[in-house]
Amino acid sequence: MVRLELGREIPDKLGSVHFIGVGGSGMSGIARVLAERGLRVSGSDRFASEVTESLQGSGITVFVGHDPGHLGAATTVVISSAVREDNPELVEARARGLQVLHRSEALRWIIRGKRVLAVAGSHGKTTSTAMLATALDRSGRPIGAVNGGVVSEWGVSSRWGVDELFVIEADESDRSFVDYQPAVAMVTNIAPDHLDFYGTLEAIYDSFEEFARSATETVVLCADDEGTRHLATRLGDDVTTLTYGTDPQADVVQTDLGAGPLATFTVTYQGISARCELGVPGRLNALNATGVIASLVASGYALEDAARAASGFRGADRRFQFHGEIAGVRFYDDHAHHPTEVAAALETARAVVGEGSVITMFQPHLYSRTQYMASELAEAFSAGSDHTIFLDIFGSREDPIEGVTTDLILQRMAPGVSYDFEPDWDRACDLAVARAKPGDIVLTMSTGDLYQIVPQLLAAKQRSVEASGG
Repeated sequence: MVRLELGREIPDKLGSVHFIGVGGSGMSGIARVLAERGLRVSGSDRFASEVTESLQGSGITVFVGHDPGHLGAATTVVISSAVREDNPELVEARARGLQVLHRSEALRWIIRGKRVLAVAGSHGKTTSTAMLATALDRSGRPIGAVNGGVVSEWGVSSRWGVDELFVIEADESDRSFVDYQPAVAMVTNIAPDHLDFYGTLEAIYDSFEEFARSATETVVLCADDEGTRHLATRLGDDVTTLTYGTDPQADVVQTDLGAGPLATFTVTYQGISARCELGVPGRLNALNATGVIASLVASGYALEDAARAASGFRGADRRFQFHGEIAGVRFYDDHAHHPTEVAAALETARAVVGEGSVITMFQPHLYSRTQYMASELAEAFSAGSDHTIFLDIFGSREDPIEGVTTDLILQRMAPGVSYDFEPDWDRACDLAVARAKPGDIVLTMSTGDLYQIVPQLLAAKQRSVEASGG
């Protein structure tokens, strides 16, 4: 994997830009904005996807597979930390002496001269970034944004904007977020993740502290999270902070929560209260929205205006995303892969399902994460899912680790808990459809490629209804 060199000076001109791995969640958004800025942009990825098709529809040339010839007349090549040094396109770029930028450096090029609002955190940052961007948009500001997931209201993950404000998701996975120097930095939570990169929780805290200290105005912290409370103690009085959450000691306090079917709550700041109603369910969505409101307040908005702007948020794709209802069975998809995210998604599902059952299909992500967190994943599914269908690990950027399989999770499931292991997608789909009854939820869960099974699930359920004469 490519190791990022932090703090490098960004070139004034990029020329023609080629992205290696353009279909990635962060890479695609940056590529789209550069194209909107008028640059000639191309890219390649291992497989075609909805993302690459969308980019092609925006006028970006996308190649499937990696070949040195794909570079064409590019003068700048953009990579992510997931790209391997022996990638043939990267080897060719280095041999030709082209500018090679990390995706975070390309993002820094985009946000030059902007007043940046950055959202970071181990979990919830994509949803919170989408909330913040759409809230500003709803308030009438032509802001730009680069998110790590599709903003449902926009149908894309990014856009250029002429406003001075620019919203970004600040990804901590490779420590690149310490270079952005935002005006306002929001941190949703801090948990042990990406340990394959960091090694220790202390190293994670060090990076979040560096990110927070890079903010030029205010750091917005969740008072409900142990990790961000610890970060606050590390920052001390050196940094201006604004806290949010259900904790009565927070600066922006959330009360009167109704978690579903749509989340509603009250926020109070300096003796003034306002009501907010989202277009999505769940306690965690409400907490993230409270953080967005706090970030807007830190940016200069009145509380009532901030709550009004945050109201109506309709979600980010692959964040408890509704895909359809057939014969009383509702189908959702979520990108959850860390135990904390899994537990939160299952909590939201429970708030929505009522008296029905939650049937989950889970594809573990990364061998290292499964190795580190098998017990926590088993605990989350044992507590929150009525029946779980486990699939094989999606290795993504990693090579297999000997002895690390989905069975590490299965061995730790609580006694008597209902689950199956079925690596074959067709049979896994049949298991889910056969079990689901009216009133139930089928929830696919993965940050890998399991989302691609959703149309198959819907089609299988429709066939079963027709076969039964329903």
